[in-house]
Amino acid sequence: MEGIHVQEEQKLICIYIHSSGIFLDERNSSVLNSRVLGAFLLNRHVRSLRRPVEIRFWHDTELDASNATCVFWLPAAGAGSTGSWSREGCETQHSQGTVRCLCDHLTYFAVLLIQAQDLSQPELQSLTYISTVGCSISAAATSCTLLLCCVFSARGHLSPCPLPSCRRRPWDTTTGIHMNLLAALLLLNGSFLLSQPLASSTEGLCRAAAALLHGSLLCALAWMGAEAFHLYLLLVKVYNIYVRQYLLKLCLCAWGVPALAVAAILIFRRETYGHHLVSTTDGYQNVTMCWLTTQPAHYVTLCYAGLILLFNALVLGAVVVVLRRTRHQKEQARRDWVTVLGLTCLLGTTWGLAFFSFGVFLVPQLYLFTILNSLQGLFLCLWYLATHRRKHSS
Repeated sequence: MEGIHVQEEQKLICIYIHSSGIFLDERNSSVLNSRVLGAFLLNRHVRSLRRPVEIRFWHDTELDASNATCVFWLPAAGAGSTGSWSREGCETQHSQGTVRCLCDHLTYFAVLLIQAQDLSQPELQSLTYISTVGCSISAAATSCTLLLCCVFSARGHLSPCPLPSCRRRPWDTTTGIHMNLLAALLLLNGSFLLSQPLASSTEGLCRAAAALLHGSLLCALAWMGAEAFHLYLLLVKVYNIYVRQYLLKLCLCAWGVPALAVAAILIFRRETYGHHLVSTTDGYQNVTMCWLTTQPAHYVTLCYAGLILLFNALVLGAVVVVLRRTRHQKEQARRDWVTVLGLTCLLGTTWGLAFFSFGVFLVPQLYLFTILNSLQGLFLCLWYLATHRRKHSS
């Protein structure tokens, strides 16, 4: 049983809706106990109340620990499109067996049951701040590195490479792969920075931002795989590694395949892109961004990333073995940690931390993942400068 308390002299109309098929928004949010309460005053729109209306929803005690959030129904402005649930103007308070909603207006109210995460509001805010600052720094660093690559290439210098065999490859191929990876990271950082602000815009604009973010992520991972493949050829083949239109074929695979995948999703399943809610244990202090909205799309993206990162990790391990063997033959005991760290960023193996987001590892992993990967562009810039300086000073 629900109750509502409002001090008004006019007649208050309350409507109870029990059907679970009504008021489902485009993201198919679940209403707690499938019950909606509508409260109105005759011939009057009630909004922006100085003293909020209090609505109480009673539920079973086993649901007390759930992420129950007070929302109201916001009809869609465009014709033919559904509305959505909104938290604006409503505050959620939890007590034993009761959810208290304090809202500054009257309309249809409900309590959404969102799968709770192990993140609190301060943790989510700090992670959002870290990722925003890190991506901004990386975007600036990748832009500067791209400019430096163009300047060094115009002067005819060889691109930095950690293995002696790399110098047998033409400079334009290795540099071209580096520049494409930096461009993909720049696109990824820029689209991520636009994702959260555009989440408050129209559905179409948010869907476009989500598609851009997804496509840039697929391209960035693909170019990390291209870096690993190129390094594998240099490490294993060493001699006679001529492939006709090699860089062009890599571009067609690393740029073209993700673009085709995103275009196919937009044509056949465009609802895959849209508003994605990152919920917290507080229930109503959440973050909305433009991203994938369906679980199958998340799983396919994770599998795609997992295969690339597994291959990159194997190549990185092989490179470490070769470097250790080379140092031993030259009687150099000191480990080339700059090369290993640089290749770790170049191949994006730190993205593998995404597969450890469970249990007690969730919060530490999220902080480590956010710091390392949001600053990947900066790390690549420092590695590029260090390698270039060491090559010319030797």
